[in-house]
Amino acid sequence: MDVELQYFDGCPNWHEALESLQEALSRTGHDDVPVRLHQIETHEAAIGVGFLGSPTFLIDGIDPFASGAGAPGLSCRMYATPTGLAGCPSIDDLVAALG
Repeated sequence: MDVELQYFDGCPNWHEALESLQEALSRTGHDDVPVRLHQIETHEAAIGVGFLGSPTFLIDGIDPFASGAGAPGLSCRMYATPTGLAGCPSIDDLVAALG
């Protein structure tokens, strides 16, 4: 399994996202899977990789939370959670995405 967390340096949520992702990996028995961190540094780089905002999770190259809305760029990303919109998905949603 290949797991990547994309973010930009000014994102206030990427550290929490990394912690949540590591907890989700642990809960699914994948605590030995490394998380590759990919810092997106420019708007051009964001467009080049289709970065839909920070943080973005890629599992085997697929964004499990992609909705088809939004354009690539350096922006914060919001996720629907059981308690409303948040800067990262819930651990349960990450567990489901890791399947």
